[in-house]
Amino acid sequence: MPKSIMIQGTGSGVGKSLIAAGLCRIFAKDLGLRVAPFKAQNMALNSFVTADGGEIGTAQALQAEAAGAAPSVYMNPILLKAAGESGSQVIVLGKVTKTMQASEFYAKKEQFWNTVTHAWDELSAAYEFIVIEGAGSPAEINLMDREIVNMAVARHTGSPVILVGDIDRGGVFASLFGTTALLNYEDSRRIKAFIINKFRGDINILLPGNKQIEDRTGIPVIGVLPYVTNMGLPEEDGLVLESRSSAVSTNASIKITVLRLKYISNFTDFQPFTYEPNVELVISRRPEDIFNTDLIIIPGSKNTIADLMILKDSGLDELIKKAVKKGIPLIGLCGGYQMLGRTIEDPLRVESAEAKVTGLCLLDTTTVFNETKTTRQIVAGTAGQIPYINNSHSALRGYEIHMGQTTEADSPAFTISGQYPDGAVKDGVWGTYIHGIFDNDALRRDLINGLRQRKGLPPVEYAPVSYAAEKDAAIDRLAQLLRTNLNMDFIYSLAGL
Repeated sequence: MPKSIMIQGTGSGVGKSLIAAGLCRIFAKDLGLRVAPFKAQNMALNSFVTADGGEIGTAQALQAEAAGAAPSVYMNPILLKAAGESGSQVIVLGKVTKTMQASEFYAKKEQFWNTVTHAWDELSAAYEFIVIEGAGSPAEINLMDREIVNMAVARHTGSPVILVGDIDRGGVFASLFGTTALLNYEDSRRIKAFIINKFRGDINILLPGNKQIEDRTGIPVIGVLPYVTNMGLPEEDGLVLESRSSAVSTNASIKITVLRLKYISNFTDFQPFTYEPNVELVISRRPEDIFNTDLIIIPGSKNTIADLMILKDSGLDELIKKAVKKGIPLIGLCGGYQMLGRTIEDPLRVESAEAKVTGLCLLDTTTVFNETKTTRQIVAGTAGQIPYINNSHSALRGYEIHMGQTTEADSPAFTISGQYPDGAVKDGVWGTYIHGIFDNDALRRDLINGLRQRKGLPPVEYAPVSYAAEKDAAIDRLAQLLRTNLNMDFIYSLAGL
C-alpha cells in the first residue's frame, strides 16, 4: 500500500486541484518518489485523452504532468460531463457508458465504488505515493451515504485529510468549522490540518482567527496561501480570463476573442495564447468583442446543439457572420467546428431533442451524432493552405473528443497520420476536431504572425514561446508557493515520510 495524502475542500473552486498539483511536483521532485494523482469522481467539462484513448479530467492530466507520470484512466476512474437537462454523461475508466440523471447514478453506487477501488488498487501497485483530491465538499449531508469521492475514499485508503478553505469568498472560518461540525466524529478526526487559500492583505490581521479556529476544532492551520493572479495554470472549471500583464496593456497588438458558450468545454485549448506577449485573449459574448477583434474562435461544447440555438436566439450568429464578411478570421474547434457547417443531425437524440438543426453555414460540412465517441491522441500535419497560417506544419500533436462524425465537403485543414482528413477550410474560416492544436508552438506563432501581417504589422522575430516549458515553469512556481507558505515538515510527517 503506497503512502498517500488527501486534499479536500470546503466547496468547489477553493483551489484543491492546483494545490494537489503542486504537492505532486514537490513529492516527486524534492523526495524523488514515484507519485500519482487520484480523483475518484470528477465533474468537469474539460477533459484529456490518455495515450490509450481514455478520457479523464484535465486537472488529473495536469497533476500527472506535475508528478512526471503518464496520465492514466486509473487517476480519474469516474468522470461526469454535465449535458444539460438530460443529466450527465458518465465516463467510466475512460469510456462513455451513458447519460444519467443523478438518481440513476446514485442508484448504481456500488458498481461505481467497485470501479473506484479497482482503480486505486492499480495505482497502488505502480506508485510509491498518491496525492488524492476530493470533490466539492465532504459536508454535503444529503450525499454522505452515497458519495464515492471524499470521506469514502479517505476511509478506504486510510489517508489523512487536509481541508482547504477559500478566504476570498468570505466566511472561511465558518466554512472550516462548519465542515468539521457536519461530519461524523470518525470522519472529522480524519481532517488533520487546514489550509487557507487566496488571502490578500495583512497576515497579522488574520492570525487571531487562525488561533481561534485551531482552539475551537483542535485542527492546526498549517499555511495561508496568497491570492495569486495569472498563475499560468488553468483552474479545473474556469480559465483565468485576464491576459498576461503584457497583453492587458493598450500595446497588445493582437486580440483573440473566444466565444463564451454556456456549455463551453476544453477551454484549456486557448491557454497557450496567454503566454504570448502582446496577445490579448478574451472569452466573451459581447458584440463589441466579437466585432472588434483580430480572430474569433468558437470553442468546444458539451451540448453543441443547445449552444448553437442560444447563439441564434441571441442574434450572435448573425453578428458572427457579419464579422466574417468584414474579413475577421474565424476558427471552430470541435463543437465549434460542427456549428460552422450547414447542418447538425441527431437522429438518435444523443445530445438533444432536435433531430436536425441548421448550422452557421460558413463551411460546407454536415455533422451526424451517433452513440460512438471518438477519443484518441493524434499526430497531424497541415493539409493545405489554412487562412493566416503561411507555412506547412507536420508532427502536430493533439487529441480528439467528440460524438459526431463530420463530412468535410470543403478542403481539409489537416491530415491525421498522413492519411485521414480532418477539418475544413473555406475563405477566412476553418475548423478542426483537434484539441490542443494551439499547444504546437510553431503553428501558434505562424498564426499570430499571419494575423499581424493582416494588420500591416511586422512578424514576431524571436523564437516561438515554448508552451510546454512555460507550463512546466508555472508548475514549479506553484510548488515553490506551497513550499514557502505551508508547513511542509508537518505535511511530510502527516504523510508518513
